[in-house]
Amino acid sequence: MTDAWPDGWTRQEGNRVARSRQPAPAGADYPYDDPYGRDTHPADPYAGDQLRGMDDYGGGVPPGRRVRKRRWPKILAALVVIMLVVVVGGYFWLDSRLNRESVLTDYAGRPADTPGTNWLIVGSDSREGLSKQQKKDFATGSAAGRRTDSMMLLHYGDGGTTLVSLPRDSYLPIPGKGSNKLNAAFAFGGPKLLVRTVEQATDIRIDHYAEIGFGGFVGVVDAIGGVDICVKSRMKDPKAGIDLQPGCQSLSGGEALGFVRTRASARADLDRVERQRQFFGALMKKATGPSVFLNPFRSIPLAMNATSNFIVDDNDHLIDLTRMMWAMRGVSGGDGLTTSVPLGPSGSSRAAGSYLTWHPTQSKRLFSALKEDQPVPKEVITK
Repeated sequence: MTDAWPDGWTRQEGNRVARSRQPAPAGADYPYDDPYGRDTHPADPYAGDQLRGMDDYGGGVPPGRRVRKRRWPKILAALVVIMLVVVVGGYFWLDSRLNRESVLTDYAGRPADTPGTNWLIVGSDSREGLSKQQKKDFATGSAAGRRTDSMMLLHYGDGGTTLVSLPRDSYLPIPGKGSNKLNAAFAFGGPKLLVRTVEQATDIRIDHYAEIGFGGFVGVVDAIGGVDICVKSRMKDPKAGIDLQPGCQSLSGGEALGFVRTRASARADLDRVERQRQFFGALMKKATGPSVFLNPFRSIPLAMNATSNFIVDDNDHLIDLTRMMWAMRGVSGGDGLTTSVPLGPSGSSRAAGSYLTWHPTQSKRLFSALKEDQPVPKEVITK
């Protein structure tokens, strides 16, 4: 119900007095000034009170009701901070779990730094981490210490990614020890002498070093739920503890270990180095794939196993291993190259027994391309 007031003024029952938005006529005598008539009337000491508290629809806001401020931006910010703390803290904790040795040291005549990044990746026969039953099941024996079981040179840069197998029976000069098989360098002086032997033989400076033993190998594979491998023909080798049927299949940690260890094939060690490259490419592809990388039930056990079982140089960190894994993934995905050192004639000696030699010109062309971070010539690529 409304009562008419002069000149368009109205009053509504139950609401505060509200004025129409009609300008006040000149000469009108009102007790208070209208916002639209300030030029002709004295100032209203309560100007604006009539409209205070009105909502967009003309209704008043009930007294005592407070407008709640949105809290979700603060909650979101807090969650982001917590996640950053967890991620950063987790990274440094995992990085501290890596086993480090002083491997990459300077010496007189060491090759100068070259473009791209070079890794020496070593698989040792260390039984550390294997139970007695696992040693029996995997036919690893119980020998103490560690010896090199596989060696690969990984290079990546502007010239592409290349994974090169270095057969352990390669006959090379070992600094201070004469000429012998490549794996003898590790037996004589550990990873430090092995790196120096490889650098002197290839004229390539090694930037990073990674080594993993039998126990760590099995743990990493099992942590990601096995590795998919296509077996060309039946592989039965009691010395490696395997009996695999031909076809594509998922290998457990123990089966994968036998797959890369066995020499029971026509070309023995040459077939083995080819399988090692095949396996490591498949391992990195699986480890960096969404089924593992985005699955905490896979990625966390993988990180735990990898960091506790890898041996790296003093200056290597978790970020370096991650980059190495992505580079290996590129190799397995067809964006890189896998090959072995071009070989020359075989031979034998009283100290070394039967051995393999590197082709004098083709091997030099291979390593020269890697040293200069250039694509590897097709004519020097071998399996």
